[in-house]
Amino acid sequence: MRNHSKTEKEVANNARLLRAWEKFHREEREAVLAGPYGTTLAELFRMFQNMKHVRSSQLIGYMRAIEWSQIDFPTRLTVLHEVNAAITKLREQQGLPPMDDALPGEPLRAYQVIRNVMNQFPAPLQERPMRRGPYPGAKSDE
Repeated sequence: MRNHSKTEKEVANNARLLRAWEKFHREEREAVLAGPYGTTLAELFRMFQNMKHVRSSQLIGYMRAIEWSQIDFPTRLTVLHEVNAAITKLREQQGLPPMDDALPGEPLRAYQVIRNVMNQFPAPLQERPMRRGPYPGAKSDE
């Protein structure tokens, strides 16, 4: 039996956690596509796979055509994660920093516009996940 150094164990544990995280998001994406909004979101997810060939104005236009107020909060979160991952991947492939949010006074970047389009209304209270912490809407432990 070989003794593993603390660093090797940490690397192995991080790899295991990354695989679990990727599996979780893959299952979320599959559930969204199999769910009641799958037909609406399938083309959007195809766009995410072909970001090299999609202009940000096309993506934003498609996002604006979707009636986000009819789509539940967990599904919107999954879509937002997917668009973030697609934009980040494209930026890295182009040799750019993974994120480039606009500073105050600058025009919003594509991700920021998309996030605003998807969330331009409050999610119904029953759709919001209960969160713990010292901020509004948090469930107290008392």
